[in-house]
Amino acid sequence: MSTLDRSNQKNSATQASSGRFWNDPDKRALFFQILLVLGLAAFFLYIINNTLSNLEQRGITTGFAFLDVEAGFGILQTLIPYTETDSYGRTFLVGLLNTVLVSALGIIAATFLGFFLGVGRLSKNWLISKICTVYIEIFRNIPLLLQIFFWYYAVLRTLPNPKQSIEFLGSFINVRGLYMPEPIGTEGFNYVWIAFFLGIVATWLMKRWADKRQDDTGQEFPTLYAGLGLILGMPFVIFLLMGMPLEIEQPALKGFNFVGGMVLVPELVALWLALTIYTAAFIAEIVRGGILSVPNGQLEAASALGLPRGRTLRFIILPQALRVIIPPLTSQYLNLTKNSSLATAIGYPDLVSVFAGTTLNQTGQAIEVIFMTMAVYLTLSILTSIFMNWYNSRKALIER
Repeated sequence: MSTLDRSNQKNSATQASSGRFWNDPDKRALFFQILLVLGLAAFFLYIINNTLSNLEQRGITTGFAFLDVEAGFGILQTLIPYTETDSYGRTFLVGLLNTVLVSALGIIAATFLGFFLGVGRLSKNWLISKICTVYIEIFRNIPLLLQIFFWYYAVLRTLPNPKQSIEFLGSFINVRGLYMPEPIGTEGFNYVWIAFFLGIVATWLMKRWADKRQDDTGQEFPTLYAGLGLILGMPFVIFLLMGMPLEIEQPALKGFNFVGGMVLVPELVALWLALTIYTAAFIAEIVRGGILSVPNGQLEAASALGLPRGRTLRFIILPQALRVIIPPLTSQYLNLTKNSSLATAIGYPDLVSVFAGTTLNQTGQAIEVIFMTMAVYLTLSILTSIFMNWYNSRKALIER
C-alpha cells in the first residue's frame, strides 16, 4: 500500500471519528455544557476582578475583618446575650436568630390555620364555609406590607402606656409589649429537659411501630394521646420527683417601664400575625385544591363502609391529598421566610434590619454584608426545600 493510500485512510478514519462524536447527542450535550461552564466562569472572574479593581481605586477595603469590630448599638430583641460592646459578628447572629424565630413561628401557625380554613371552606355548614371564603378572599388580596402596618400601627400602637397597662393572670400588656412571668429552672431542671427530649424520641418510635402494626393487623393505636403522655406527662412526673426545681420571676413596673420577667415585643407580634394570616389564606386554597383532587369514589366508599366524616378525612382524604398539597406548600414556606424581611418597615430586628441595615450603614462593607445576607436566605430556602422534598418522598404513592 502506498503512502498516499495510507494517508487517505487515516484522514477518512479521523473524519468518521469526528462525525461519530458530533452525531452522538450525549457527547454533544456534554461539550456544550463544558463550554457553558467555562463561559460562566470567565464572566464571573471578569466581574470579580473588575469589582476588586474599582474598590482598590476608590480606597475601599474588602474582607470580613469588620465582623470583629465593636458594634456600638443596641438591639430591641435578642435571643442570645448581647450588649453594645459586642462585635458586628454578634449582630449577625442576633439578626439571624430573630429571622429564624419569626419564620418558624409563622410557618407553624400558618400551616394549622390554613388547613382549618381549607377544610372549613369545603364544609357542608353554610356559615362556616362562607366565613372561610370571606377570610381567604380578603386577606390574600391585601398586600402583606399593609397588613403589617395595620397590626402594628392600628392595633398594637393604640395600647396604653406602661403605667396604664392591662393586667391579666400576672402579665401586663401595653404599647411596649406583653410582659409575662419568666420561669427560671434551678438545679435539677436539666433532667426535665432530658425527659422531654426522650419523650419526643419515644413518640417517634411508637408512631413507627403503630403504623406498622396498623398495616399488618388493621388495628389503630391511640398514638396522639400516648404521645402527649410521653412528651408532657413524663417530664411532669420528673418535675415533681425533682422537687419542682423552678422559680418564677415576676415583671414589675419601675420608673417608666417594666423590668424582670420576659417580654414579647409588639414588632414581633405584628409581623408574626401578618405573616400567619396572609400566608394561611394561600395555604387554605392549596389544601382545598388537594382535597378536591381526591376522587369522589373514595368518599363514597368510605360512606358505604360507615366511616364517620372525621375519620374519613383523617385516614382517606388527607393522606391522598398531601401528595398534591406538599409541593405548592413548600413554595408558601419559602415565601413566608423571604417575606419576613419586611420586618424592617416596623423596626423588628431581623437580619435585614440589623445586619443589612444598621451594620451596613456603619461599616460600609456593602459587598460582604449583602453577600452574607443573601447566603442566609439562600441557605434557609435550600434547607426548607430539602426537608419538604424528603417529606414529599415519604408521602408519595409507591407503585408496586
